Amino acid sequence: MAQQIGYSKKVMEHFMNPKNVGTMDDADGHGKVGNPVCGDLMEIFIKVKDDKIEDIRFQTFGCGSAIATSSMVSEMAKGMRLDEAMRITRNDVANELDGLPPVKMHCSNLAADALHEAIKDYKRKKGEIVEEEEKPAGHTCEHNHNHCDTC
Repeated sequence: MAQQIGYSKKVMEHFMNPKNVGTMDDADGHGKVGNPVCGDLMEIFIKVKDDKIEDIRFQTFGCGSAIATSSMVSEMAKGMRLDEAMRITRNDVANELDGLPPVKMHCSNLAADALHEAIKDYKRKKGEIVEEEEKPAGHTCEHNHNHCDTC
């Protein structure tokens, strides 16, 4: 069945045995994103020490791709400096999973966005970012959603 859908072995491995699942009561940053079209919802919790992601947890309500991308982005970001983690893109997540079916690429987008939102939340709490700085002035999203790399 998985081969019919086009899932790689890595996608299936992260879907069947996801890493870093759970929540974190004392998180330094929390990001929550969703896609109203497919109904996927992702939350990422981060613990930061010395500007690095010391620990990360996620909770995802969604399809196998959503769970696999959440697991993979948590593995990629753990131990990474915050500025490096902010540069993780949906393509990075998909590439680490040896690809996703085109119809499931939005899942990797959500995983990267949830991570970015958790980092922004941390920076807001530290006073390092204000709301006006989050989006470039005059930006309009041509994708008709709120989770592209620029949004």
